[in-house]
Amino acid sequence: MPKLPASVAARIAIARAAAPRSPRLAARAVLPLFTSTRPRRPVSPRERAIHDSARRSSFTAAGHELVSYEWGSGAQTVLLVHGWRGRASQFAPLVRELRSEGFRVIAFDAPAHGDSPGRRADIRDWIAAIEALQQRHGRFSAIVGHSLGGLAAMTAVAEGTSAGGVVAIASVGDAAVTTNVFAGALRLGDRAAAELATAFIHRVAPGLDPVEVWRRFDRVAHPIPAPVPLLLVHDAADREVPVSESERLRAAHDERARAVVVTGSGHTRVLGHDATLDAVAAFALRGLAGVDALAPVSASSARPTA
Repeated sequence: MPKLPASVAARIAIARAAAPRSPRLAARAVLPLFTSTRPRRPVSPRERAIHDSARRSSFTAAGHELVSYEWGSGAQTVLLVHGWRGRASQFAPLVRELRSEGFRVIAFDAPAHGDSPGRRADIRDWIAAIEALQQRHGRFSAIVGHSLGGLAAMTAVAEGTSAGGVVAIASVGDAAVTTNVFAGALRLGDRAAAELATAFIHRVAPGLDPVEVWRRFDRVAHPIPAPVPLLLVHDAADREVPVSESERLRAAHDERARAVVVTGSGHTRVLGHDATLDAVAAFALRGLAGVDALAPVSASSARPTA
């Protein structure tokens, strides 16, 4: 793990020291770290060719001017939605796979991510971008989201975005999990995690009832509407989002969901795993029947991605 900047390490140290006696102080200390989109993820050499070959354009969503990308010219469109501190180019292996199957592929960089301007963002910006792109491109054959982008994709469909299916890769089942995972990684304890969740809501949605805000972004308690199918892909050893999140989502959606669990890729490289690419392509082409027709997942290799 790279050495943390001194300012970041200092905040974490303060939070850990304060957490037992003052969980609220601990939460205030790390809130800037939780909401920061920096550093921006660069385009890796392995992604460069796909990134540069895209047809770029701009669009406006929730007052933000964002960059969008388009590959292929098929009659059916798949939308790709990156996660927190991610960017569209991370999907380079999947863009190649879907384009080879004849799909038109659309993606975007969220505010303060990739090539889109801005300093702050939250999940509502992802949802607004999805809705804006639907107005521009029409119904999506599938929406594929990674990490936070998976929850955003599911929530957009729950709120009316039209799609033939949703793929959530390494996604959380509800937004409250994100603060718990973050606080857990810093070893701050449950009380500090609860305070962080409250502080975060006050920051991004001042004046709103935190309970109602968390309910909006809970796809376990409130699944996406029937009959939209859901494909879940997760690495068994994901250190950022536990695989149990995909298990919760699969149980909540019952027969409308399938889960593909892979090994050896982690939270980000799962996007280039052979099994991921095969499952997403099969799902985009034939829905759950396409996934069911695949051989059982046992591979542990991944196609290159950063």
